[in-house]
Amino acid sequence: MKLSAALLALSLAAPVSPGLLSIAPVAAQESEATSLTPAQAETATKLLLSAIENNDAAAVHNKLADSIKNSVSVEAVQKRLDSDLAISSSRVLKVGSGYSDTTVDALITTAEGDLPVLLILDEEGKLLAWKIGGKDIPIEATAQRFTEELAAGRWVQARSRLQIDFQKELAPGDLERKWTKLTKLSGGFRNVKDAVVASQGGEQQLVLVCVEFGKATTNLFVIFDDQGRIINVDISRDFV
Repeated sequence: MKLSAALLALSLAAPVSPGLLSIAPVAAQESEATSLTPAQAETATKLLLSAIENNDAAAVHNKLADSIKNSVSVEAVQKRLDSDLAISSSRVLKVGSGYSDTTVDALITTAEGDLPVLLILDEEGKLLAWKIGGKDIPIEATAQRFTEELAAGRWVQARSRLQIDFQKELAPGDLERKWTKLTKLSGGFRNVKDAVVASQGGEQQLVLVCVEFGKATTNLFVIFDDQGRIINVDISRDFV
């Protein structure tokens, strides 16, 4: 199991104590791109968009990644679909392969005009998270700002967003060292694209932050407690 998949399963299955998870490092596990090809990702996305367009909660639920499907009911998916605008058409714009996931940009047409859609797929083409439009909820905004501060080298500010016990695990210099190595491995930082909720409302909430690097577009997994405080990120203890 790759790091992001392990984090996802752990964050949705059992409480995670503040601090870094004892999982093998990114450098060891995520040096190769996802096995999902761009063509496979585009096909999977078109099927997902069709299910969303048809307001078919059962079909969307069936296409969720297993770790998400086990924690989300068909009724919850239907409630979300009912709250979104009706879609008249959709198309895939761009596919970005990451180390263990794929980020897809799409566009949907609604009665209010065209809206951007961001979808994140696992290695089997199953849906980890999706977001329609550009409006952030608070934990998405926090996760994105945290990542932007890392990218800008504002280590103290980034660390201040962590829950206090998690701060004890990471000095500002630790964040600098880990982020610098991640960017070097990934071909250099380019852009923080967006943040998308994968799970919310429970004791633990998960946000995926889409980051564009020179070699890949991948997602940083940020785990929050029920108070909206960051209690974990997918930077291993061993990634130094």
